[in-house]
Amino acid sequence: MRFCSGVAAGIRLGWPLLKPKELTICGLAAVRARFDRDPASIQRLFFDAPTGRKIGPLCKALAAARKVYRCVESAELAKISGSIHHSGIVAVVTAPALQSPGPAELKQWVARRQPLLILDRIGNAHNLGALVRTAAHLGVDLIVIADAPESARPNDAAYRVAEGGMEQVTVWAARDLVRLIKDLRASGYTVIAAATRGGHPGKAAPANQLSALVMGNEEHGIAPSVLAACTAAVTIPGTGKVESLNVSVAGAILMWELFGRKR
Repeated sequence: MRFCSGVAAGIRLGWPLLKPKELTICGLAAVRARFDRDPASIQRLFFDAPTGRKIGPLCKALAAARKVYRCVESAELAKISGSIHHSGIVAVVTAPALQSPGPAELKQWVARRQPLLILDRIGNAHNLGALVRTAAHLGVDLIVIADAPESARPNDAAYRVAEGGMEQVTVWAARDLVRLIKDLRASGYTVIAAATRGGHPGKAAPANQLSALVMGNEEHGIAPSVLAACTAAVTIPGTGKVESLNVSVAGAILMWELFGRKR
């Protein structure tokens, strides 16, 4: 195995480990998922000794591409990733550029009858990662976030929590969720909003129904204009002893009810 000594020198001298438009992916499952999908996007790879014994093919590919890879101590992994939760391996990758869906994309989604998850200003990156992980598990591979300052983006924390799920989905950023929802409905989608209270009890959608699920901001919920554009609202019934579920938990339940039970 070849190690690139220049990287260690860079760490000692305090060179920046991340460039603009780069992010880190932590954990063996997530790094392997990125390697399987887009190996060229991995710019640098760092790992501890135990993990290094499991990633021979990755290192061989990086060596062939003349990319940096190196075995380092756990403290250096924490420094590179910005987190102690690196699970022994950190890949520095090119950050994704999020696009806004247009008429061509909507046409493709309808033709393929793809379920859709829409996130209205989900602000916590950990919640975004958890929702992505559930969506990937259930085969919901299209996610649209609001292109707004309050929206969490697919950053390092979201990738870490998603456990490789980010590589199984495509994330879009819509400039106007209300317009998008109206266009989805006109194209044949039933758009279901998750409401803390006042909606119908959530249940599985008919097998032939083309559905999109909208989840709202952790504190403020779905914006009134977005809610008004949806086909219907659903509420997960509970005991009333707590006000609501965490958005990632509610999203998992509703994705299973709307999409998972069809399998």
